Amino acid sequence: MESSTPYATPLSLVGTLSRLLLLISSVHAFSSPIFQETAALQRTAPSKTAGVEIELPDFDEFFGRIQVVSPLARLAIEGGGAGEGGGFAAVDDTAPAGYKWKKVENNKKKMVHAIERIDNFQDLGPPLLRWRASMEGPSHGEMFADFIMNAEKRQSWDPQIDVVSNLYPINDLDTANIAMGFGKYGDCQKLGVGYTKTKAHPIGISPREQLTLCGIQNFHDGSSLIWGTELESWHDHLMPPGERLTRARSHLFSIALVPTGENSFDAEYSLQLDFGGSLPHWMTAPIVIDSVKGMFGIAQPFFNEGEGGELDQFLKEEKIQQQKIEDRNSILFTP
Repeated sequence: MESSTPYATPLSLVGTLSRLLLLISSVHAFSSPIFQETAALQRTAPSKTAGVEIELPDFDEFFGRIQVVSPLARLAIEGGGAGEGGGFAAVDDTAPAGYKWKKVENNKKKMVHAIERIDNFQDLGPPLLRWRASMEGPSHGEMFADFIMNAEKRQSWDPQIDVVSNLYPINDLDTANIAMGFGKYGDCQKLGVGYTKTKAHPIGISPREQLTLCGIQNFHDGSSLIWGTELESWHDHLMPPGERLTRARSHLFSIALVPTGENSFDAEYSLQLDFGGSLPHWMTAPIVIDSVKGMFGIAQPFFNEGEGGELDQFLKEEKIQQQKIEDRNSILFTP
């Protein structure tokens, strides 16, 4: 993505020490709850729907978890990892304390050049999975997120998806950014509660549903972080009307994008998904692995389509709108 902002400077000593402390304490990084069941302890933001307040997670706890399992996300948050020689080439690949990544696939010549897993991560049952891809094209968090959150693009690689709905978008992003610590985790571009429902799978898996809080963070160097966390049972009043299905749960979900040049970026997709019910994880994990791998195969030509493509047109329109905002602000604040 074109930007007049230069790539950030190398990590400071403070950032390095913070990273070391995060890794040392990672064994305890999942000990605090993401959400608070007690209403008095909750922090909320108004949704676009009048009268519907959405509980915000403990962002320090949540983004701390992501940084423990996703070195590229940690690099995006800390800054200084974009540009030539950055991305995966600049990450600290130290595994979470007490765990070791196992190779599922490893081929540096392929776009998805590494797929890894940690079985029964945090004793939750399903494996923690991680896909790494080096892609051609401009890095753009919102456009990449569409392959997860936009129904048409999701169906292009996930034939089992039935419904993808942005139930309760949160328009007051200032509230979220304040709760995140004023830029501590980048700038929150999008936030809201989403609902997904799957179709019955040919191998005998019945339909599933999920209710998640999802967001997109943007960073000054062009990096992005797409994230989501499953909502709790006390949020079930946000579910759409209808018969309730077996609940699948994403214990952890993030996609980190870090530019490695003007027209290339590295992507790291981390996911721990529990299908729910009594399905064995050895049966469901291969489905997830192949599905997400297929998503990268669909996304690559979209990002690398070039002049006249959908992404190119979106970027041009985005640049026009940004210029209009800057022109308006310059008029408003001119003495």
